[in-house]
Amino acid sequence: MSGTPVLIYAESTPNPATLKFVANVFMLPENSAEYLRAEEAEGAPLVQALFEFPFVRSVYVCNNFVTITKKEFTSWTEIIPQVREFLKNWLQEGKDVIVMMPAKREEVKPVSIDDLNAEGVSGQIIAALDEYVKPAVESDGGEISFVSFDKGVVTVRLQGSCSGCPSSTVTLKQGIENLLKKMVPGVTEVVAENA
Repeated sequence: MSGTPVLIYAESTPNPATLKFVANVFMLPENSAEYLRAEEAEGAPLVQALFEFPFVRSVYVCNNFVTITKKEFTSWTEIIPQVREFLKNWLQEGKDVIVMMPAKREEVKPVSIDDLNAEGVSGQIIAALDEYVKPAVESDGGEISFVSFDKGVVTVRLQGSCSGCPSSTVTLKQGIENLLKKMVPGVTEVVAENA
């Protein structure tokens, strides 16, 4: 890596079990990857190394940050300095973060006439999510992506700090659902794929 010193700071998220560790360098520019178990981390040397810590439950990597969800038995005050130092050294030494992206968790569904009619609406939903929702969710250490639109119901995928967050249901229903209902005619409900 260049001579620029790597700086890492920890940022809280709405999920108390998750912290966002932000670097002054990119780790995975314009992309993201979520690892819920160590066995999924093949091709991701940094993630494999993070799973060696006994307190790591899941890891999400995006742009210039890593979101770590911890196991219940550990306090963040005990582990923040340890994780910051580890990430700083890893990045300063120029080690690989991810060399092979994980397989996408996408289910392929047959296209129906309803899907074809909803295509324009899906585009409006994706545009609204990209412009108004994704930046806020990413700033909290997570990611939201569009999965489907069927009979008025928008299904989204939550990753990173949003996955399993106690306040994600409230955010989904009171924030995202209300926004999409106002902006996109035909939207009646927003649900999380993994809820």
